[in-house]
Order: sequence, then structure tokens, then C-alpha cells
Amino acid sequence: MINSQRLGKRFKDLVEIDSLSRQEKDVAMELEKILTKMCATVCYDTAKEQVGGNCSNLVAKFKGNIDAEPVFLCGHMDTVGPGKGIKVQFEDGIFRSDGTTILGADDKSALAIILEVMDVILENKIDCPPVEIIFTICEEIGLLGAKHFDYSLMDSKFGYILDSTDTEGIVTKAPGANKITIKIFGKAAHSGAEPEKGISAILVASKAISGLKLGRIDEETTCNLGTIKGGVATNIIPDFVEIHGEARSHDIEKLKAVTDNIVSAFYTAAKKFNNGSDLPRIEAIVENDFTPTNILEDHMAIKLARKAAKNLGITLESKTTGGGADANVFFGKGIVAGVLGTGMTDVHTLNESVDIKDMEAAARLVLEILKVHAAGEI
Repeated sequence: MINSQRLGKRFKDLVEIDSLSRQEKDVAMELEKILTKMCATVCYDTAKEQVGGNCSNLVAKFKGNIDAEPVFLCGHMDTVGPGKGIKVQFEDGIFRSDGTTILGADDKSALAIILEVMDVILENKIDCPPVEIIFTICEEIGLLGAKHFDYSLMDSKFGYILDSTDTEGIVTKAPGANKITIKIFGKAAHSGAEPEKGISAILVASKAISGLKLGRIDEETTCNLGTIKGGVATNIIPDFVEIHGEARSHDIEKLKAVTDNIVSAFYTAAKKFNNGSDLPRIEAIVENDFTPTNILEDHMAIKLARKAAKNLGITLESKTTGGGADANVFFGKGIVAGVLGTGMTDVHTLNESVDIKDMEAAARLVLEILKVHAAGEI
């Protein structure tokens, strides 16, 4: 029932429309055109004003023909770089780029799959519940589209986001995360003539970092300091350093603990260099990036997906991930989103690829989920 040729062509067409984060307008216009031809009601929210982009989140609604709880399907329109002028190569059933850019299967495989599912439903007059399609912007730069989405445009309280690899898995657990910014203010001095008068912000930073455990803390907690910037010249004691990092955990208390530990390490280090003045001074900024996701096994979203998979002869496994996705933001708003796979591999690299057979499998699963829901089997 899935039209492989149409699915593959649409994927290729969408991939070859540039849509780096904050520049999704062209691909959104193409999606709007396709969805309008399907007789969906299409609108945009006002997220572009919040993120500084040229396009907002796109919402398309299909009324369906069955009186059932509405379901949403979601994917993000933006890609990482290098993502301009993508040239798709298709050989032995596998899509790749020409090696000079990413492919963009993350997440345009999702867009093509969702469109194919709705095409199949409409052309075969398959019973279907109300379906809301949400194509978000700026997922790749901090889930900004989901964070600034106008949730009043949604009626559905559960659904599926296609933004993973495994076509026989559903992500039910993902960590929450905090962004951490540390600013260290020292005192400049000539490093050769009078270094004693200076307070090195870099030295303070190194003292704090050397005492931290970074990386894997335990099976559900990680932390990282990813960027550090400071100093202006080798002959000047550096008076300022700025460090950006993160902490993640599936457990909220552990997330708080590891975040507090990182922050306190810098305050403790600064005290060791204090000579009675107000320097060195630490400014710490902690911002919650996204909340943890934990979907219970008896939730409708999981039961529907498992029943659909069983109908197709598949055992759908619950997955735990260490990454964040739009699903985390939705979950924080009280909206449950199981994350399904499209088969994309090596994402964010020049070796990114996706097999058309995996895309077909993902489309069949989504289609079956909607059919099971329409039939009231759960």
C-alpha cells in the first residue's frame, strides 16, 4: 500500500530544498502546498518572531472520518550544516549525499514518511481519526521551535515524533538537561613585568575543572563543559573566561545535584585566589533546557504503537536515549510523544544515509497505528 517510488521522490525533493535552522521557509512552503492539495487545514504559529528565523512552525489538520481522540504526527524541518546545495545519491536502495554535505534524512525522512501515510489514507479511503501534523523549526539548535510553539493550536494530547533511527523501537525515556554558563572575572596585568598584580581567570577555571568528574556520572546522568573562551594575549594575565556546559539526567534530583556540583566547584576555586578583594568573581547562570521524558508502558501512545507493530509482525522495543528531542518539550507541556525511527544513520555527518526499505517500514507502522486507533482496538 505504501508507494515506495512516491516516498523516495518526495524525500529527494524535500532534501534538495535548503532548510538550515532559521531558514526553513522554502521547505515549509513546499510542505504547505502538498498538504493543501490533500485538503488539510494549514496554518503557522508566530515562533519565527521568537527565534529570529524566516519561518514559523507549520500545523496541518485532517478531520478524519472516525470519532476518536486526535493524534499528532511530528517532524522537524531544519537540518544541520553543511546543508546547502545537497545533491542526493540513490544506489542499491540507499540515499546518501555526494559526500560534501549532510544528507538531511534527519529529519526530512520523517516529513516524507508522514506525507506518504496521509496520501495512502486519503487515496484508499481508510478510516482515520483526526490527525494533526506539526512540522517544527529550529530543532537542531536547541529545540527552539517546540519551545516557542503555540500549543493552543493543538487539540491532541498524544502522538508520535519521527526523529530516531530504529524502526522497531519507540523512545519512551529521555533525560532532562540544564545549560550552564560560568563567567569568571579576574584581574589583568602584564605577565612579564608585574604578574603578581594580576588574577588569572584561566587559572581559576583550570583549578575548578581539574576537580570535576565530567562525562558519564552514572547510568542515567552525564555532564560536559563544551566551550571555553578567554584571554587576549600571551603577555596579559587573562581577566575574563566564559565557559558553557550542560548536565543531563533522567532523574530530576540527580540533575540538580550534578549541576550544583559544577557551579560550586567554580565558587570554591575562586575563594582560593581571593586576597581580600572582590576578585576573582564568579557569575553562574543555569537554565533548564528541557525536562525528562518518561512515558509509562500503559499509556495509550505506547499501547497503540505496540498493537500496530504486533499486527505487522514486529516486536516494538521501548528505548532509552541520552539525547533530547522535541518530545521532551512536548512532555513538559503535558503532551505525550513517543519517538519513532525512520532508519536514518550517521546523522550530522557527511556519511549520513537512509534505506528506502526502512522508510517504508516506518510508514507502515505509522499507518497501522492510525488504523488501530480508528478501529478502537485499544
